[in-house]
Amino acid sequence: MSHSGINHDSSHVHLPDYVAFMDTTLRDGEQTQGVSFAAGEKLTIAQSLLELLKIDRIEVASARVSAGEQDAVRAITAWAADHGYLERIEVLGFVDGKNSVDWIRAAGGKVLNLLTKGSEKHCRNQLGKTLTQHVEDILQTVAYAQTKGLHVNAYLEDWSNGYRDNKDYVFGLMAAIGASGIENFMLPDTLGVMSPAEVYVALRDMKTRFPFQKFNFHPHNDYGLATANCMAAVEAGIATLHCTMNCLGERAGNVSLAEIAVVLKDKMGIHTAIDESQLAAVSTMVERFSGKWVAANQPILGADVFTQTAGIHADGDVKGGLYETQLSPERFDRKRVYALGKLSGKASVLKNIEELGITLSPDNLKKVLQKVVTLGDSKETITADDLPFIIADVLESNDYQHIRLLECQINSNFMESSTVLLKVEINGIEYSESGHGNGGYDAFIDAMKKILCGLNFTIPELVDYTVRIPKGGKPGALTECTITWAGEGRNLRTRGVHANQVYAAVLATLRMINTRLHGQQQ
Repeated sequence: MSHSGINHDSSHVHLPDYVAFMDTTLRDGEQTQGVSFAAGEKLTIAQSLLELLKIDRIEVASARVSAGEQDAVRAITAWAADHGYLERIEVLGFVDGKNSVDWIRAAGGKVLNLLTKGSEKHCRNQLGKTLTQHVEDILQTVAYAQTKGLHVNAYLEDWSNGYRDNKDYVFGLMAAIGASGIENFMLPDTLGVMSPAEVYVALRDMKTRFPFQKFNFHPHNDYGLATANCMAAVEAGIATLHCTMNCLGERAGNVSLAEIAVVLKDKMGIHTAIDESQLAAVSTMVERFSGKWVAANQPILGADVFTQTAGIHADGDVKGGLYETQLSPERFDRKRVYALGKLSGKASVLKNIEELGITLSPDNLKKVLQKVVTLGDSKETITADDLPFIIADVLESNDYQHIRLLECQINSNFMESSTVLLKVEINGIEYSESGHGNGGYDAFIDAMKKILCGLNFTIPELVDYTVRIPKGGKPGALTECTITWAGEGRNLRTRGVHANQVYAAVLATLRMINTRLHGQQQ
């Protein structure tokens, strides 16, 4: 059984000690629907890929697209020449005689990635040419590029289908252009149709038939098999893989650089140059420039992939790292997060409180946990930023239960007054009332006054009313409402915490009533 789970005899295959990456975020990645990088964005991404992530090679554009694209490439090559990276900058070109070569040279490029037809169907149906005619055109373009000082690599476009449909065409193409001075033969699974077993067999065959050629593998992810296919390619002896940041690319995209770099290291023991600690930062930058956001559960890069939600998992980590793996967030300059919500246990709350540097008594810890679970029923996730509000609310609370909220339905419509249907229990007796007002909270106060007027209780004057959310300003954040009430001798300040700011104010008001009722009874 191999690393990728494929049953094959690989005892005679020498796995490469080092695998290089050619990142094509700026060329193939830009073919993602709706993605178009500005020139400045392209330069910044190129710099980050080479200097931060330590990518071996990058493909930055397609030739002859536009004058603006040529200017963008010129800016990248000028920077690369000053920093010793010029021969690691590559541009896709076409079998068009002098045109692509001249375009790349004018942009300051030194490497042409020549797009040839790797399947007979593409050659005959798209170009309308025979293999012999296509080879003649390829050799003409390669020769011209070499006279102009360019290094040449060649894509065998649609190679995966070409190998399946007519191997003789693929072998004939390789035999005809193999001695032309092309440095890398890049074998794409253009439509993402291969399985790991198919990748292994095809690439072993290619390497056996053409042992002196240097092959790259260029996978797409249409079946979700791109990472597994890369593992199979490496098991077949391939030492260069093509990838993109954040899986950008046409349709389902290309293989994720982050995924394959980590898998090669952890599962196959293979060295790469990638600086893992920079993956998240570069990913975020590419997200911002591309407008394509990484899924929250995407391996390595997703916002939630180092978040433990279930309390039992946090408990296991506290008691010995039982739910931690080699795939640790620290490797990627990230942190493990313990989510707070209705599934939280004491360990989840403890982990977050420790992060804040706060110590709570067992009794208060129990109250905070109960508050978190209760709030989790009305809000999917309580964040660590919400926790200080909850703790402050609990520490300020008391156990008075003179008044309990049983039901509160608030209706607010644009250009109309708000209404409320309110039901409370005061000292064991239920009261129901409706209210109207200029907003939901005003309607609540109207109903509350009607209930309390028969109990010799007057709601004090509201001196100050403030609403806060945790820093970061997330729309789903908890709301803290603090109300200051006029009092004899000194004012009273009460706090309420809820996902809805009106209900936060309602809770703050009920706390004030509870405190005053307790004082009256005393």
